[in-house]
Amino acid sequence: MNAWKRFLVVAAAALALTGCGYNDFQRLDEESTAAWSEVLSQYQRRADLVPNIVASVKGEANFEQDTLTKVIEARSKATSIQATPELVNNPEAFNKFQQAQGELSSALSRLMVVSERYPELKANQAFRDLRVTLEGTENRIAVARDRYIGTVKAYNIKARQFPTNLTAKVFGYQPKANFTVQNEAQISQPPTVDFSSERK
Repeated sequence: MNAWKRFLVVAAAALALTGCGYNDFQRLDEESTAAWSEVLSQYQRRADLVPNIVASVKGEANFEQDTLTKVIEARSKATSIQATPELVNNPEAFNKFQQAQGELSSALSRLMVVSERYPELKANQAFRDLRVTLEGTENRIAVARDRYIGTVKAYNIKARQFPTNLTAKVFGYQPKANFTVQNEAQISQPPTVDFSSERK
């Protein structure tokens, strides 16, 4: 009889946890963590491209050093922030991370625009390959960020709406930081410069 009572208690607890959204929190938390890992992976991929892009541009005589310096500094700043899964639980740290990635996006976009003035650089196959890889990476970043935004939105709704907000409080599920609207508009746009056409 004790075993039967134990089974009923466990079954009742399982039903209660399912009804209060506990299992949903587990699933949504895992989904947002996986989505965040993909965002970090794509940002790292972009950061790894920067030294090769800078090296290929440095070979161009009289290339604007100020533009190169800003790219190098922006990459250094972006990679200096330790991007861990816990970062999303710290709004201030997450905001700094967003800003650093936004600065790197802006610096790289500026570099691409400036490179338009150098026909020999545009004709360089290695640089053209890097440009294509960068554009592809920017697109991957946008897709990964969109997925992350969606998973965090679902998680945060669950954490704030009644009655699952009570479960969130009991088990410590805090709302997660998300990308800001103005930052989203700025960062998610991949470079639009077309290097495939030669300047006349």
